[in-house]
Amino acid sequence: MPQSITRGFKTLVAEANAKVETVTPQEALRRAGDGALLVDLRDPRELEREGKVPGAFHCPRGMLEFWIDPDSPYFKPVFGEDRAFIFFCAGGWRSALSAATAQDMGLKPVAHVEGGFKAWKEAGGPVEGVEPKPGS
Repeated sequence: MPQSITRGFKTLVAEANAKVETVTPQEALRRAGDGALLVDLRDPRELEREGKVPGAFHCPRGMLEFWIDPDSPYFKPVFGEDRAFIFFCAGGWRSALSAATAQDMGLKPVAHVEGGFKAWKEAGGPVEGVEPKPGS
């Protein structure tokens, strides 16, 4: 019989949402216009399938902690910039967890988009296509 977990993803997402700022797609767009960086956490296949937000920085969720930490060999200088970071994923779960992790690591200010890329598209946010990588 599978081992029973003590805290499921719904609890983790609820805890993350309680400690980080959540913004609407419209607010994310406004803040991006004021210099905040939109950070897309979706998998590359999701970008190819659904499109991407123009100007958003792509950071696959699995690399987040390594790309944020200046002591990591994978550090991305964009995370060392003095600006706000607004995370989004497909539906708002990964971005809530990511924003909480980034905040716990000391990155600030951070927020995440309620409803993710799905809500972004439904709100009429700009989307552009992504060319598939060769061999994919």
